[in-house]
Amino acid sequence: MNTNTVDVKMLSRMFLSGAKNLEAKKEWINELNVFPVPDGDTGTNMTLTIMSAASEVSALSDPTMKTLAKAISSGSLRGARGNSGVILSQLLRGFTRVIEKADKVDAPTFARAFEKGVETAYKAVMKPKEGTILTVARGAAIKAMEIAEDCENLESFFADVIAEAEAVLARTPEMLPVLKEAGVVDSGGQGLLEVLKGAFDGYLGKEIDLTFEKPKSGVSVKPVSAEESDIKFGYCTEFIIMLEKEFPEKEEHAFKEYLMSIGDSLVVVADDEIVKVHVHTNDPGQAIQKALTYGQLSNMKIDNMRLEHHEKVIKEAEKMAAQQAAQEPAKEVGFISVSVGDGMGQIFRELGADYLIEGGQTMNPSTEDVLQAIAHVNAENIFIFPNNKNIILAANQARDLTEDKNIIVIPTKTIPQGITALISYVPDKTVEQNTEEMMEAMKNVKTGQITYAVRDTKIDDKEIRQGDIMGIGDHGILAVGKEIEDTAVAMVQEMADEDSEIISVYYGADVTAEDAEQFAARLEELYPDFDVELNEGGQPIYYYVVSVE
Repeated sequence: MNTNTVDVKMLSRMFLSGAKNLEAKKEWINELNVFPVPDGDTGTNMTLTIMSAASEVSALSDPTMKTLAKAISSGSLRGARGNSGVILSQLLRGFTRVIEKADKVDAPTFARAFEKGVETAYKAVMKPKEGTILTVARGAAIKAMEIAEDCENLESFFADVIAEAEAVLARTPEMLPVLKEAGVVDSGGQGLLEVLKGAFDGYLGKEIDLTFEKPKSGVSVKPVSAEESDIKFGYCTEFIIMLEKEFPEKEEHAFKEYLMSIGDSLVVVADDEIVKVHVHTNDPGQAIQKALTYGQLSNMKIDNMRLEHHEKVIKEAEKMAAQQAAQEPAKEVGFISVSVGDGMGQIFRELGADYLIEGGQTMNPSTEDVLQAIAHVNAENIFIFPNNKNIILAANQARDLTEDKNIIVIPTKTIPQGITALISYVPDKTVEQNTEEMMEAMKNVKTGQITYAVRDTKIDDKEIRQGDIMGIGDHGILAVGKEIEDTAVAMVQEMADEDSEIISVYYGADVTAEDAEQFAARLEELYPDFDVELNEGGQPIYYYVVSVE
């Protein structure tokens, strides 16, 4: 296709085509993860991120470049999950800041948009690492800037940029030794390449199914406790308002008051471009009519709760509505924790967590999931414990989107770190003092996790076969074996040292209490001077999570 510009209709098609191609390749991208664990999630995270934006784009009936840019940016930003997903959302955010100002997009504009995307994404990562999705994006952007002014048409421009992205991706194992040892390229970089390739297919006019549905989170965000109650308002109504005029605080307050007059369980999350609404009412039409006075609607969803009777959702919403109705003053400090497994959740409840985001290792929560939890906690200062290195960026992104509360993200990378950090909280100390002490306390925690390998590989000079049991520590593979308990013991032996005092064991859903007690007894015999604590974690995939302090 020998053209020099792309209009909004074609750009929309290209974006949706890129999202479709990523979705089609997500399982393959998951398998590129360095660690051969059964929760490989780069492809899934990137797909759910871009699908969130794709569903927003699909809902546009007559898009302009500005509304298209807004849908891509806002949808990906709120749907972002996992480090790769958050970085992808930032690449798209920077990209759209350039294209939203254009009527049509030519090669120089694409180049500037690529460059702005890379600049935005690098700023979002505290310690950018080369050999990742960032490196691939930067290589493509540099190539785009080099050839943009002299290219004869966009087809050759896109082809050359994608070829450079492929070349940079092929070099990622040379930049990160762990990739070379595992025999894979960077999975995030591969995901970005698939988006670019899919977008090119869309530009070339290839037949592609471009229908999208809003992706389901797979993550539960719920209060720690709630009282049962009858369903007073029968329709759970949700939608997003794409603002067409200013929405000042006074107007937002009036809108909330109106919705409370026709229902309850209200959640309204607003930023400069969109307003997300959740309300229980007996007349969804009234809520929709009012919302239409502020702008167009998307992501509309109405459920008859009397038929479906989702009891957990009802409990959560009724408590929040009761708090709002009573106009309870905000407490000084609240806590949100990511958790997985009933036992882990119970531990966080007992330690004072206000809300749990259940997902963690097996399904990374999105920025939107974290924002939902923040909206539910009635506190001036909220501590968030991501408890997974792949969730910290999403938590930070939610923090940056929150204006009415002080959000402190404690960058816990494991659940034991989160537990220790929360235990360290002292009510009489200031937020700043507690933040400092939590950060210090989590440094003293070593975490190991026992799971099984889903493929053959070599990591940290250890040969791993599919089905082997692995002990994964904070910085790599600590032990490999054929038996769960023996491998777990070997892992702990790598973690414990003369300064250690406590071993905490959390056994998973696939481990019996009897087997867990036997494992704990072996540790007590090996380490008679240590306190060995056994807890039912209930986590999937990981037979044991063990911390040493």
